[in-house]
Amino acid sequence: MTESDTGQDGLQTPLDVLGIMASQQGLLSPTVRQVEMYTRRGLLSLLWHEPSELTRNVGIVMVGGAMGGTLGPGNGLYNDFGHSLAEYGVPSIRLSYRAPNDMDSCCVDAAAAVQLLIGSGVDRVVLMGHSFGGAVAIRVAVGLSEMVAGVVTFATQSAGCEIAGGLQGKPLLMFHGDSDSILPAEASEMVRTIAGYGDLRIMQGDDHLLTNSHDHMFEEVLKWLKNIFDGVSS
Repeated sequence: MTESDTGQDGLQTPLDVLGIMASQQGLLSPTVRQVEMYTRRGLLSLLWHEPSELTRNVGIVMVGGAMGGTLGPGNGLYNDFGHSLAEYGVPSIRLSYRAPNDMDSCCVDAAAAVQLLIGSGVDRVVLMGHSFGGAVAIRVAVGLSEMVAGVVTFATQSAGCEIAGGLQGKPLLMFHGDSDSILPAEASEMVRTIAGYGDLRIMQGDDHLLTNSHDHMFEEVLKWLKNIFDGVSS
């Protein structure tokens, strides 16, 4: 981590690094809580999907691209994941960065969300990231290796993924449109090469938001997650 992440007693946790001055929260629905954390470097806002009963020991952190946002790719794919997974007893956090497009700051934000989920009772976390957020997800997965069970990227950039080799075989699922006008599919191919592995799905005729692939990605990610859940619980 950065942001002056060392103190007199050594490394701090991501939540320590945030330097939270105050926070507040409120229920948006019986299973969705909004949390706002006021920090030295801006407001970190979380949409926390909490199941009525925790039946899985894996949580999900979802992060957006360089412009931020909490809906993700497709037609609000992250929102759909949050509500659907809560029905299966899986908690998740959709994160709105303090400073979108600032890699170091965004990685601290995502790492703090991982820490929050671990503190809430899960054993491991899956990170999902779209575009710029794909690099955030990979970097946090490498940095918090023991806490992370897998990574899903959507139209990821390759910049910032130079350390993908540090994933050390963690399950890596990737989606990219072959008509992406912002980041070509070669970006995901490069990340897969750096990692040395990865399940890359090319979405025919789809662009950067992968809007046409929403339903397919939703179904495929849920299938993939089931294997992660089973593996962590075994």
